[in-house]
Amino acid sequence: MVEKELVREKLYEKYIEPTKKKRQKYIGIEVEMPIINLDKQAVDFERIHKLTAKFMKHFQFEVMSCDDEGNVNAVRHPENGDILSYDCSYNNLELSLGKEKVLQALYQRFRDYYAYIQKELKQYHYTLTGMGVNPYRDYNRNIPIPNGRYRMLFHHLNSYSKYQKLPLYFHEYPDYGLFSSASQVQLDVDYEDLTTAIRAFSRVEPVKALLFNNSILTDEQEELACCRDMFWENSTHGINPHNIGMFDCEIESVEELQSYIESTSMYCVEREEKYINFPPIPVMEYFERDVVTGEYYADGFYHEISFAPAIEDLDYLRTFKFEDLTFRGTIEFRSVCCQPIADVMTVSAFHLGLKMRLKELDQLLQEDHVLYHHGFSATELRKMFVKQELPSFVEREELYRLAKQIVDLAKKGLQERGYGEEIYLEPLYKRIKQQLNPAQKMLLRLRENKDIEDIILEYSRLDKQEYNP
Repeated sequence: MVEKELVREKLYEKYIEPTKKKRQKYIGIEVEMPIINLDKQAVDFERIHKLTAKFMKHFQFEVMSCDDEGNVNAVRHPENGDILSYDCSYNNLELSLGKEKVLQALYQRFRDYYAYIQKELKQYHYTLTGMGVNPYRDYNRNIPIPNGRYRMLFHHLNSYSKYQKLPLYFHEYPDYGLFSSASQVQLDVDYEDLTTAIRAFSRVEPVKALLFNNSILTDEQEELACCRDMFWENSTHGINPHNIGMFDCEIESVEELQSYIESTSMYCVEREEKYINFPPIPVMEYFERDVVTGEYYADGFYHEISFAPAIEDLDYLRTFKFEDLTFRGTIEFRSVCCQPIADVMTVSAFHLGLKMRLKELDQLLQEDHVLYHHGFSATELRKMFVKQELPSFVEREELYRLAKQIVDLAKKGLQERGYGEEIYLEPLYKRIKQQLNPAQKMLLRLRENKDIEDIILEYSRLDKQEYNP
């Protein structure tokens, strides 16, 4: 058993204390992209391993980690901190760009890496593309990267049948991490802005769905334009709803934020280099226990093990909130699907610009009557807006005017920075004018009997020819 006050102190040190430090304000972005075999066959992982080796040599990256079979699954640049890795599967490539002050610096490096990777993949008739769900997932070998972390994760996600007595609907895609891709951004946040940022950005989530939806399970879940929310919320990650999605309660103080963090759950730790998985346990309850029983993998089987909680286990507390406070003193925004590659910087530009106009955003959404004050919470609205059809109570033209007001705020915030970063918002203005997000555009083209390969290639281009329906 660990004393409650020690747990609270360590949680404060991990999540709240870093926001008090005076520091330069940086931006970090992560872009996950599906790898597509255009021959409609499984991606050959040996070819992906060769790509990793060539990329590492060309850009002078260093090995960061290998899987249990000795294959490199992450490489890192020693100076700028950029990382090429594979998220969950060798079917899903991730570029994590080290922190910078200006978006252009991040974009230039992304362009260089992406162009090189595409050139290498082209020789195999492969491509990366900007979609939140791999449209060729059914052709692939959907198996996790063979290492302790991903083995534990997929054991956890596949254990959903053990929880049938819970009042929770579980979807039948426990392997969703193998074919879903996201675009995430981390921004430094100050202690004084912490609760305002969480409140304001939570309220803007329905509008983000309107603008950024881009994960369609073709021929399945046909009502959804963004399956990402369902994947996380209706999996074992969602057994404790405080670990995923949005903040259903309005966080008005740092004390309330700390209490919310204390209500999240742990589901894994590590002992002697072995990941141990167990049914999710709320943090404070976890440390009240003398013994926790879980499972670890060894020699092809799972074995039961009992262990005593230790305060260091807080290193393994990880949530998947849309606005996720991290130990770095940042908020990680993680609700957006991978975007068409030509629009890749829209996600970071949108969040960065709004962070610069945080109080105005907060006021705008507190006073709004287009979305709010109709009897629905931000969470309920988000669930409506990830669907292909808008809810009936919303007046379409007013909704898009509100979306433009929000993007205009982001533009003002970026203009205030003075680096010309507002150029990256232009695709959002086009989406507002056309009243189409990438998912809706894809569905429209499919209804016009366009070939899915044409859409894959369009969404893969760095500089695409704009499609005008």
